[in-house]
Amino acid sequence: MLVSLRRAFPEATIDWLVQDSFIDAVRHHPDLDNAVPFPRGLLGRTSRRGNMRPSLRWMNTHLKPKPRYDLVLDAQGLFRSGLFAWWTRAPRRVGYANAAEFGGVFYTERFHIGRNRHAVDRMLALVAAMGLEPIAEMRLHADPGERAWVEAHAPSRYAVLAPTSRWPGKQWPADRFTELVRRLLGIGVPRVVIVGGPGERKQVAPLLEWAKYEPRATDLVGETSVARLMAIIARARIVIANDSAALHMAVGFDRPLVALFGPTRVGLVGPYRRGRDVIQHTLPGDVFNHKDEARGRAMMQRISVEEVFEASADRLRG
Repeated sequence: MLVSLRRAFPEATIDWLVQDSFIDAVRHHPDLDNAVPFPRGLLGRTSRRGNMRPSLRWMNTHLKPKPRYDLVLDAQGLFRSGLFAWWTRAPRRVGYANAAEFGGVFYTERFHIGRNRHAVDRMLALVAAMGLEPIAEMRLHADPGERAWVEAHAPSRYAVLAPTSRWPGKQWPADRFTELVRRLLGIGVPRVVIVGGPGERKQVAPLLEWAKYEPRATDLVGETSVARLMAIIARARIVIANDSAALHMAVGFDRPLVALFGPTRVGLVGPYRRGRDVIQHTLPGDVFNHKDEARGRAMMQRISVEEVFEASADRLRG
């Protein structure tokens, strides 16, 4: 959407309201003027305690620039994002007619765009509905300082494994990741970098215990910021990941990819235009609910080490 808007309005000032913990994902994009951080955690905690003053102060400070915005697009389509759009008092506020949580009441223009398409295509359809040319440019841009750090500390090309997930039902078994790493090192991959979020180490404890004694394995689970993770993935020889942010970063940096999916509808939120890189085995009656741990784990169990290794080896040869 950002690239499409920049092509349509080359002289405009374009800001992006983004959750503060994710801001480094977009901060360095050349088509962006300003990334406006939304402190979701802080404002959520104070609001739950009945104190709305911090939220009101933040909205009045950050959503009413001078001169004010001419146009606001709500690509999320929730009550909160619609409220933020309205709070800017922009004369033109565009969003989905079928926004969730009655978010559409805050818009001046509403377009009905079906939910049965990929999230990226749905957002680009919003651009097209405005009469603008949608441009499916997915390129990400890493922090230059973090790129320099990665180049200094990891001069050889490496494989990135992202074996964790916020939801247990999306996790491929840790022992299978361990066996996969052994096989990758056995065919000459010089180094494997293991990444994951804070608090996710227990998910892959057997893999990390094995990595302690393997000099060609680097354990960075819980040790990377969004900016550093992006820089690491930008230089990766291949990325092998559960359904997580790492695989979407791999798409943004055009890296070879093997994505392991279970209870997720790939056509809606999978790696954009990289369906060929997804391994997923579905059966009649499967329930695509990532919060259903038992069913999700059963789906992930269908993915074998052998097929992930073969897919990875194929991309490494390419």
